[in-house]
Amino acid sequence: MSTAAAPADLKIIPRDVMFGRGKSNPRFWNGGDPVATTFYNALSLTFPQGEAYFVQSVRHYLDILPEPLRTQVSEFAQQEAYHSREHMAFNRQVAGAGYDVKQIDDLIRQDIRDTKEEPPEVHLAGTAALEHFTAMLAHAWLKDPRHFKDCPADVRRLWQWHSIEEIEHKGVAFDTFLYVTRELTPFQRWLFRVMVMRSVTVGFWKERVRDLHLLFQQDGIDTPKTWRRLAIFLVFKPGLITQVLLPYLAYYLPGFHPWNHDDRALAAKVEHGLRLTEVIRA
Repeated sequence: MSTAAAPADLKIIPRDVMFGRGKSNPRFWNGGDPVATTFYNALSLTFPQGEAYFVQSVRHYLDILPEPLRTQVSEFAQQEAYHSREHMAFNRQVAGAGYDVKQIDDLIRQDIRDTKEEPPEVHLAGTAALEHFTAMLAHAWLKDPRHFKDCPADVRRLWQWHSIEEIEHKGVAFDTFLYVTRELTPFQRWLFRVMVMRSVTVGFWKERVRDLHLLFQQDGIDTPKTWRRLAIFLVFKPGLITQVLLPYLAYYLPGFHPWNHDDRALAAKVEHGLRLTEVIRA
């Protein structure tokens, strides 16, 4: 069983802000580093379709959910809609820098279609798992400024804003999963979610390696040297995978809940410096 729940004073605030309109970024916008840039480009390309899938998976159960979870689902859906819109704009900038992203978009669409026949409970468990992915990545991005230190200001603000909201709604899909599976025994529920997490993890990295391969090819750098640089970037400098390893493994504990770790103070600290009210609103 989970040992925590969403904080009673939790606020999930959809912030309707826009970034980088009418601007272009350098091809290697992350400090001139093609490896770091390509990793984040590949990740961003997943967000519009992936977040729409998350919302659909959770909203499938909206009518049966109690309050305040039902309201939280609606707030989560609105946040994700804004995230999709802003990453679509960012992805247009990626294409504007000279990348052909259509093949990757089509492959991601097919990835989602391939899960079509799975039961809604599996879609929900997969969303809960992937929302843990985004929450632990968001925490790492906010905690360690090296990830976006040498980026254009609008790009850095985009990823920080996205991270803040991922932390706010990190428990919504998981709490929906707990409610929907309330008739299962604690062991059955635990086994269900960890088996789905295992499958999601394998699929996520298999698909991202595929997308990185396609992007590296376009720059003519799909070589063993580039993949070694990517490994160093992810494991050591700044080491995103190393930073999220323990939070990832925590998901496999019987007592896991996203709010076992309350990192709203970190999100609030970063948000204070963003001055989002000065960003153009839609």
